[in-house]
Amino acid sequence: MIRDHNPVLAPQRREIIRSFVQKEGVVRVEDLRKSLKVSVATIRRDLETLEGMGKLRRVHGGAVAVEKNRLEEAVFDDKTNRAESEKSRIAKMAYRLIDRNDSIYLDGGSTTLRLARLLRERTDLTLVTNSLRAAAELAESGPRILLIGGELRRISQTMVGPLTSAVLGQVRVDKAFMGTMGFCLENGLTTTDPNESYVKALVAEQAGRVILLADSGKAGKVSFARVSGWDKVDALISDDNLPGRFAKTLRKRGLKVRLA
Repeated sequence: MIRDHNPVLAPQRREIIRSFVQKEGVVRVEDLRKSLKVSVATIRRDLETLEGMGKLRRVHGGAVAVEKNRLEEAVFDDKTNRAESEKSRIAKMAYRLIDRNDSIYLDGGSTTLRLARLLRERTDLTLVTNSLRAAAELAESGPRILLIGGELRRISQTMVGPLTSAVLGQVRVDKAFMGTMGFCLENGLTTTDPNESYVKALVAEQAGRVILLADSGKAGKVSFARVSGWDKVDALISDDNLPGRFAKTLRKRGLKVRLA
């Protein structure tokens, strides 16, 4: 967090705020107020000014970054065409973690879709998913499928929101294979939509193990809605371009990190 400062001129204060938001990705009004020792109204005016300059985006209770390390979501078919080789290697490594008769969860990521395609002969499994694409891939053969309900989010082809709890609250899976829009050491896992985040967080509570499947291009990226910290993740499978500091730091925190 920013250190306490003596009263400074507005331009200097705004530069401090801008720098902090760029570094952390997400900032709360209350944290800025305490650190800069100014009123809530002053902080809100500063955020409004910085938003007008295109330096950040205001959200309820704070602001988020909009600069190059901030992610916007592409439509699903565009995402599937990015980092294809890396995602395929990650999916194959994830497949080797699935034991006979496991119950598993797959969420709506493009990497988890590749994992779904490897399950067509696995009639011993029970699969829970919010992904329409994953369900369609396995509609003809493969695991027993439990497709959760909820609100259709077309951009990700997933069922999201509080209505999903009607099913998710009643099941417990052995392993949950999760995707993410971005992940960083400070903010954990983030995605673009609060309803998507809600489902991911609920699944993390219901799974025996949470395994994050994320290519290295998502490392250090921050999106709008926080899913969880690293304490909810048991393992990360990424590719061998993942920065060394990520793997080293996460292993020190007790995560198993596998690089495909």
